[in-house]
Amino acid sequence: MISTTLTQRAAVVVAIAGVFAAAAVQAAAPMAKFQAPGFYRTTLGDFEVTVLNDGTLDLPVNKQLKQPQAKTDAALAKVFEKSPIQTSVNGFLINTGSKLVLIDTGAASLFGPTLGQLLGNLKASGYKPEQVDEIYITHMHSDHVGGLASNEQRVFPNAIVRAGKLDADYYLSQANLDKAPPEGKDSFQGPMLSVNPYVKAGKFQPIVANTELVPGIKSYFNGGHTPGHITYVIESKGQKLVLLGDLLHVQGVQFDDPGVGIDFDTDSTIAIAERKEAFAAAAKGGYLIGAAHLSFPGLGHVRAHGKGYQYVPVNYTQPR
Repeated sequence: MISTTLTQRAAVVVAIAGVFAAAAVQAAAPMAKFQAPGFYRTTLGDFEVTVLNDGTLDLPVNKQLKQPQAKTDAALAKVFEKSPIQTSVNGFLINTGSKLVLIDTGAASLFGPTLGQLLGNLKASGYKPEQVDEIYITHMHSDHVGGLASNEQRVFPNAIVRAGKLDADYYLSQANLDKAPPEGKDSFQGPMLSVNPYVKAGKFQPIVANTELVPGIKSYFNGGHTPGHITYVIESKGQKLVLLGDLLHVQGVQFDDPGVGIDFDTDSTIAIAERKEAFAAAAKGGYLIGAAHLSFPGLGHVRAHGKGYQYVPVNYTQPR
């Protein structure tokens, strides 16, 4: 009897040990380290808006913002962030019912391996690149135009590309490339590689004035970040979305203090004035804003907060 009990107890111990061993094996599974497809869909009146994420880019913003580094670090700490920040790169796909319009195309391969996901996310969202009718560019920095072309071929074969003429004249100029210092040549080579295939195909149309490009989508010049930087206003059935392009880069700092510039701006004085005007209008109007470098999905509202503003991201919803 004693022998049988000891045998049973030993069997229980062995069984328990086996359970823990199995758990240890399961816990050793490798970490997946990837996110779900980066698209977010909502509606704006009769329009469908799909935000497409191209990935994230680490930015040492405490060295790039035009204020003391310690001040930037303190502002970021208030929103539980620190430099460098994983900064989103977003594009916006607008289906008006008659036109499929893409606003900005991400960096593709021009900014390294953490970007280049926009095309895959466009496909994952249910669309094909050949369905895109028109592409509007906020400005010709490589993280906004890089997705236009691959191996000197148009990624969106049926699309007309439109961007500000001032930006086109500056960034597509061979003379400007030739006289740029070695460290500045990428600023011209990226846009040339991306946009010139459309120029050669007769599918590039510069924007020369504020205008309605297709019913429900208007362009508005606001330089400062680049010579021909443009924001786009989308309206349907009384609902409004303003895509700010690069009027802001660091939401944890520049909403609270829109007077903080950044090294990327061609003219920070103008860029700051445009940002302040855009935030004030959005807070007063209560409409949606979107921006390429707002944390994905890059959509939200602005409200006045003390001497600055507060950004309120959209609530996650299912399109209906």
